[in-house]
Amino acid sequence: MKFLKLLIIAGVLLSSCSTVFEDDFREQEISLEQVVSKYDLWYVDYHKTIGNGDIPFLSRAFTLSFLNGILYANNNIADIGFTGNGFGIDVGSYNTFSGVLETIHDLDGSNDFEVTVTSSNEIRLYNYRQNVTYFLIGYQTNTFDYDQLFYENIEYFLQEYDAWEKILTAGGVVNPFDDENYLRFTPESITTFYSSQDNFGTQVDYMNWSYVGGYEIYDVLGFQNLKILTLNYDGGDVEEFELSVVNDGKIRLYNLASEATYDFEGRGYIQYLKGDTPKKSREATVRNSDRKRTKVRRQTIKRRESLK
Repeated sequence: MKFLKLLIIAGVLLSSCSTVFEDDFREQEISLEQVVSKYDLWYVDYHKTIGNGDIPFLSRAFTLSFLNGILYANNNIADIGFTGNGFGIDVGSYNTFSGVLETIHDLDGSNDFEVTVTSSNEIRLYNYRQNVTYFLIGYQTNTFDYDQLFYENIEYFLQEYDAWEKILTAGGVVNPFDDENYLRFTPESITTFYSSQDNFGTQVDYMNWSYVGGYEIYDVLGFQNLKILTLNYDGGDVEEFELSVVNDGKIRLYNLASEATYDFEGRGYIQYLKGDTPKKSREATVRNSDRKRTKVRRQTIKRRESLK
C-alpha cells in the first residue's frame, strides 16, 4: 500500500501524489485507505459541490462509507440509520492502491478521484474527467445526527413517499385546507406539489390530484428542527405552515393562519437503490426515474407569529 508523507514540499508532493494533506496532518504518516476509512460515514454536503459535471451515484447519495474495499451508500433519508446498520446499501467497490481513490459503482462504472484532506473530518473528492468537486464530512455512526439530516435535505425527504396522507387534524378554526387529505411532492421539480381531497383509504394510483402549485421551504432563524413551508396553489390560494419531522414516516404541519395542526403519514415508500430506478410501482418509477440532488439555497427567515 502506498503511504503518503504529510509534510507538503512545494513542487515535490503535488507532482507525485493525488492526496494532499493540510496543516492538521503534517507531522503524521498516513495512507489514503486510512483517510477514507477513518470515519464510518461520509456525509455528502452536496450544496457545496463545485463544477458543472456530475457523478451520478454521488448526486444521489446522502452518505458514503468505505469499508474493506466495499462502497456503501445511503440513497434515502427515510430509514437512514437503520438500512445496512446505518451504512446503507452495497453499491460497489473501491481501491486506494495507487494513491488515487478509484470507485467501481455497480451501475455507474469506474471513477477516479483526487482526495484532499481539508480538516480533521472533511475531505474533497475531485474528478478531473467531469471537472467536479464533492465535499464529504466524516462521522462515526454513534455520533452522526441522523435527525438533522432530515432537515438539511427536507425537500428530498418529502419526495420519498408516493403520497402523504392526513391522519390528524387538531385545533384551529375551520379552513379550506381541512379538506386536503393528501399531499404529493415529486422530483420533477424541486418546487412542485399536488394535493387531493380523495377519501381516506384511496389507493395512491387512483387518486385525483386535482390541485397543483409551487412550494417553498425556508430555514427559521435560531431553529435547527423547524422549517416554514408555503404552498402556492395555481388558483391563487396560499397556505403557510410550520413544518417539523415527527419520524421517518410522519410530518407535522401547523397552519399559521388557522392555528390548526395536521399530521401527515407517508404512503408508498420509494426506496432508491443503486441507480435511477426506485424500487416501487411502475407509476412511481416514471415519476422518480431521474431523481438527483441539486444545490438548494434556502432563505432564512424569523419565526412568524400566527396570522390569525
